[in-house]
Amino acid sequence: MIRRRALAAAFLSAPALAQGCAGTLYLTIDTGWSREAELIADVLRRRGVIATLFVANERTHRGDRQLEEAWAPFWRARAAEGHVFASHTWRHWYFRGDPSPGRVQYASRQGEGAEVLDGAALCSELRRPVDALRELVPGARILPLWRAPGGIVTPGALRLAATCGLRHQGWSRNGFLGDELDSAAHPNDALLRRALANIRSGEVLVMHWGVRSRREPFGLVFDRLLEGLLGRGFCFAPLPEEGIA
Repeated sequence: MIRRRALAAAFLSAPALAQGCAGTLYLTIDTGWSREAELIADVLRRRGVIATLFVANERTHRGDRQLEEAWAPFWRARAAEGHVFASHTWRHWYFRGDPSPGRVQYASRQGEGAEVLDGAALCSELRRPVDALRELVPGARILPLWRAPGGIVTPGALRLAATCGLRHQGWSRNGFLGDELDSAAHPNDALLRRALANIRSGEVLVMHWGVRSRREPFGLVFDRLLEGLLGRGFCFAPLPEEGIA
């Protein structure tokens, strides 16, 4: 009898929104040029969509970096809206290989440098952005997840990150929204049609706060994307702490 009452109480207390969902989507946003950051944030707020934000100390269109004090109001507002955070590395370099056991090659795409990281150095690289975020937003909810730039990992990088309690989170095939692709070959309308046609429940979606190289900013159709997905009955949720396989 006690078990039946507990189950009934749990059912009655479940969120009405969750009961009415046609499926759940997990929107993730990586740092980037951030030219459309305020536009995208406004759409999220108006649509009531909560996302998981992967942060790195990348350079922005303003000439500063995204985890500097000037960006504190932006991140505080996102935390207050209920968004959650995870690491996208500090320098946003790329993992290039495993030269020896317990070592991983880490290099800049722009030729800024290259290093071989051991476990302690890799953990420091992954923890530093979320530590910086905590300084800016003490109340931020931070997940034990990380994402490599470009989603490119090596077996060694995954093993070393696991020793510091972090699990890598990629995205699903249909969840790649294409906002970093060349807009001449992949215009916004084509990306929007593809996303609305192919996205299914359980997808992990990925986009950025703006991409420097894209001439037609994807942020201009972001509202239409959410309108279409919400219209299909999807609900959005932050990633769980264990991530999505």
